[in-house]
Amino acid sequence: MAAESERLRHVEESMGTVFSFDVRGVRDGARVRAGLRAAVASLHRADEIFSTYRQDSEITRLARGELTEADCDPDVPEVLALCAAAARESGGWFTTGYAGGLDPTGLVKGWAVERAARTVAEAGAGAVCLNGGGDVQLLGGPWRVGIADPLRPGALATVVEAGDDLGVATSGPAERGCHIIDPRTGEAPAGGLASITVVCPAGLTTADVRATAAYAMGERARDWLEALPETEGFAVTADGTTWATSGFHHHVVGLPPQVMSVGS
Repeated sequence: MAAESERLRHVEESMGTVFSFDVRGVRDGARVRAGLRAAVASLHRADEIFSTYRQDSEITRLARGELTEADCDPDVPEVLALCAAAARESGGWFTTGYAGGLDPTGLVKGWAVERAARTVAEAGAGAVCLNGGGDVQLLGGPWRVGIADPLRPGALATVVEAGDDLGVATSGPAERGCHIIDPRTGEAPAGGLASITVVCPAGLTTADVRATAAYAMGERARDWLEALPETEGFAVTADGTTWATSGFHHHVVGLPPQVMSVGS
């Protein structure tokens, strides 16, 4: 008879937010717990390297000219290359240098969450959900993720369902105020988006940067997301209406009745 699997949960604070692990299908508990410890350590290490609030972080020292990329941890050139690719893909709506500095944090959290979740999965977990401050990496499944309504605290705008790997990222000012700006103006994005959620089977690294760029785009986001491969989006506008890209319905339990239009 096959051994029964167990479920592990763990909550960790890092990067100024909370990371919640939900791990299912655990048959070798010792191995998966070791993977979980390694995943948690990787989150703290990412904060040490990339925090723009730490004067001794490698990214801060790199920005000050005290280090070169070659002097840094190998994660630094990897992340900066991903940021450069995101800037190209978004036509500059995602950027690490809108104020003349160096700030890759718009990518780092999603990248760190995805890497940590995959570390646990590779240790033998059957399914992993890692929620990092509202951005979620799902591996295995099935999973359901509620998307908060930014205009009605405590309510859900919709529910995403995943039977396999999926990155789910939401950008907007509801939780942290307006921390994403239009890089072309230096002001809050025009276009009236209260939040935008992007889902990508490729993973949270991709979903997170696309959600950040899409929020900065405002009203331009819908057409941009429609043109991207294996990417869908759902937005709540400032007046409470919603829109979704044409394939978003494949990822939801049921679109809420207030959705006014789907697709282009």
